[in-house]
Amino acid sequence: MITKQTNTRLIHYAWVVLAVGTLTVFGALGLARFGYSLVLPSMQTALNLDNTGAGGLATANLTGYLLMSLIGGALASKYGPRLIISIGMLLTGSSMLLTGTIRTVWSAMLWRTVTGFGSGASNVPTMALMSAWFGPALRGLATGIAATGSSIGLIVTGPLVGRLISAFPEQGWRIAWYIFGGAVLLIAVINIIFLRNEPSKRGLSRLGVPEPEGKPKSASKNSMKWGSVYRSPTVWHLGMVYAAFGFSYIIYVTFFVKYLVGELDYTARAAGNLFMLVGWFSLGCGFIWGSISDRLGRRPALVLIQLIHSISFLVFGIWQSTAGFTLSAALFGLTAWSIPAVMAAACGDVVGHRLAPAALGFVTFFFGVGQAAGPSVAGAIADMSGSFTGAFILSAAVAFAGAIGSLFLKTAKQPLTGSSR
Repeated sequence: MITKQTNTRLIHYAWVVLAVGTLTVFGALGLARFGYSLVLPSMQTALNLDNTGAGGLATANLTGYLLMSLIGGALASKYGPRLIISIGMLLTGSSMLLTGTIRTVWSAMLWRTVTGFGSGASNVPTMALMSAWFGPALRGLATGIAATGSSIGLIVTGPLVGRLISAFPEQGWRIAWYIFGGAVLLIAVINIIFLRNEPSKRGLSRLGVPEPEGKPKSASKNSMKWGSVYRSPTVWHLGMVYAAFGFSYIIYVTFFVKYLVGELDYTARAAGNLFMLVGWFSLGCGFIWGSISDRLGRRPALVLIQLIHSISFLVFGIWQSTAGFTLSAALFGLTAWSIPAVMAAACGDVVGHRLAPAALGFVTFFFGVGQAAGPSVAGAIADMSGSFTGAFILSAAVAFAGAIGSLFLKTAKQPLTGSSR
């Protein structure tokens, strides 16, 4: 006899959604964005780019992400995350394959921008989707686990790209893009097969919510007050804090390998191994800090994380030794992807889970502005001064400013939508 599915199932489908979401973050960020940092030195040589030009390519990618994160979040709220995420991953994978074929700077800029579009359309709704499947008490934990997809990306790409460059000095970076693109297309297929928009479609409640929540509320009136998202002072405040994180961290991850190889005579493999160390240290950071934010609150978690980031970036810029770089990698890794996890949870707290994709997309727009500006500014500083040291000091200062800004965040007691969180 077939009965209605309940929360008493051995494995709640929320865990399947979380596993697929983690894979999506791995592809959309771990490969599509952070993979660029590993192939940058070889790609820069092949295209005859200076540091400003290399930063410009990163900015093109992040500008695409910036534009689509705002639109993608709203589209996911309207049409459902599964459709938008799947399309985004197909776009990301295809453009990464085409990045491997580039011959000019302009074609590189085009496909890196398109990759940014796809990443924004897939990553933002994926993180927000956790609010639809997990109740408030587990929301930070779930978004934290999903964020570890970026860590897996660093762990995989660090040694892989180093070996490819060593084996194929001239074409290794192209092969890397083909591998990255193929992997992302496979993840897109997995999304189409397994991802689901909300638990009610399977007769379930959100995990961590003890009683069934009944039929989904109408996407009008109380549950879909779109204006409340964009008028909320708390949402704007979250966006400003997120912008500081975007500007500061992207300088660090974009020029991490370039700094070690170009200024300090590290080999590509040795620099890749240090980058991989960030991945290993960051493997549990989202899980840990998401849980901390569930218990202590989003505000203290954000303050602590950005203070640690500030120290990490400063150490990387001024303590030019293996010990300094290792300490910096460890500090950043222990907190690396925790801010996106906490932000995703905070958006669900403020606007409720039905509007969480729109709110996260909105604050990610601010994040994207910071990200888009960071690489170009850092590259220009390096070209003018002959070193990335000043750029890393700047990133440390901006991270510290983000910590100060986080001190004044207000805690949301009820979501703005008037619906359940």
